[in-house]
Amino acid sequence: QVQLVESGGGLVQPGGSLRLSCAASGFTFRIYDMGWYRQAPGKQRELVAVISSEGSINYADSVAGRFTISRDNAKNTVYLQMNSLKPEDTAVYYCNARWVTLIKRNDYWGQGTQVTVSS
Repeated sequence: QVQLVESGGGLVQPGGSLRLSCAASGFTFRIYDMGWYRQAPGKQRELVAVISSEGSINYADSVAGRFTISRDNAKNTVYLQMNSLKPEDTAVYYCNARWVTLIKRNDYWGQGTQVTVSS
């Protein structure tokens, strides 16, 4: 049974920091690309950051320089360190696991964790 369980969300003041974690189980974590997405009220879900199975990383322009994605294959966990948070970072943050080959695609999602940036 595949599970992605996010934690670490909450309420933080502008300029503050949060660290999100996503604990994975039920699949071979190390071969999956792992990503964080977010969805604000009334907006589409958007990519925040992704780390490939080989460790290459990409960030959305809006978070580059403030957020850091990392993974620990020994713990089957992916992290998102968020610094210098802004009110526009307020959203539900979702963990994603993706494995794509020429003939098959697996795409798993967590339940989401709320991040609210407000004074």
